[in-house]
Amino acid sequence: MIRILVASAVSLAAAGAALSAERCDVPTDQWQPREALQKKLEAEGWTVKKIKVEDGCYEAYATNAKGEKMETFFDPKTFEAVGNDG
Repeated sequence: MIRILVASAVSLAAAGAALSAERCDVPTDQWQPREALQKKLEAEGWTVKKIKVEDGCYEAYATNAKGEKMETFFDPKTFEAVGNDG
């Protein structure tokens, strides 16, 4: 029984790592600067608190033009939104 639980946990962890790795799979030499993402978001009416790198993506902590708090992942090459946290 414990072996099954351990095997299940390992499988889920591996699947989670694989999914997060697939969120943004861009070589770092193709990334645009995070300052460019900040300027893009600000031009769209967002107030950016912080941009960090997570799961191979940029993750922006911001308030959008509607006043909603956002934790959004962006492709670092195209700045396409690829998901949200929360």
